[in-house]
Parts: sequence; structure tokens; C-alpha cells
Amino acid sequence: MTEAAQPARPEPRVTAWGWRAFAIAAAVILLDQATKYWILEVLRLPERATQEVMWPLQFTRIWNEGVSFGLFQAGHDIVRWGLVVFSVGVAVLLSFWARNQTRLLSAVGLGLVIGGAVGNAIDRARFGAVVDFIDVQRLGFFPWIFNVADSGITIGVILLLWDSLRPQRAA
Repeated sequence: MTEAAQPARPEPRVTAWGWRAFAIAAAVILLDQATKYWILEVLRLPERATQEVMWPLQFTRIWNEGVSFGLFQAGHDIVRWGLVVFSVGVAVLLSFWARNQTRLLSAVGLGLVIGGAVGNAIDRARFGAVVDFIDVQRLGFFPWIFNVADSGITIGVILLLWDSLRPQRAA
């Protein structure tokens, strides 16, 4: 049988790096929700109370009704559910992109962003706001309180930008 006569192998539905991106997203969601559960149910940290951890880290629980880092506060239910739909929509679209990944940084970045978006969407759906508690304000230059999902989104975007600046390798 000649090469031309051999049937073409179908491309895999999800690449190995795509599966890794999905695993990273799942890990971010689990870690995010576990830490929020711990802050709310185990530590029972009251709103606006601060628990010292070690310099410069402290835990200060707040409810974030806005977008990232408290921007664009959403006081209405329609905005809340709009942000849930938007976050899930972004995660779904990024999942289509992630499934065909062949590069480490983009797969990791997409996994982090997908996991972060879903983690915060779960909070909005459950509580009407996102649970934020990681506080490093004592550093003096970072005034926001955030969570694991926010960290995933931020680091993921940085990795995606970094990867976009790197040259493509020939196949």
C-alpha cells in the first residue's frame, strides 16, 4: 500500500498538553474552593477581620461583588448572574483553545485562567459575591485582597502573554 492510499489518521480530539491544561484547571478549582471553604467554615474568619500568618501574608476575608480586585462593583442580581455567565462562557471558549495546545506555557496559562474563572463563578452563583482573603497589603504596593482563583487568572494571563512573545518552533 502506498503512502497516498493509506487512510489519514484522525487528529486527536484533545492533545496531551490539552489534557494537562484541563487537569490544571481542575486543580485550581479544587484548591480555590478548598481554601475558601477553610476560610469560611473551618477558620470562620469574620468579614474584615485579619488573621496574621507571617510577614507579609495575612488573611482578611471580604466579599468581592465586583470583577477582578474589586473593580466594577456589581450590586444587582442581573449583574451577578451576567458575571457568572460571562465567566463560564470565557472558560468554555478557552477550553476549546486549550484542547489543541502543543506548548507548555500556553497549556499551563489556559488551565490557570479556566480554573480561576470557574472558581470565581462558583462563588458568585453560590454566594452572590467572591470570597477574597489573601492579603499582602503590608508589602506597601499591592492594596488588593484576592484568592487562589484570582491568582490563577493573573498568572495564567502572564504566561499566555509570555508564550505569545516566544517564537514558534517548526513542527
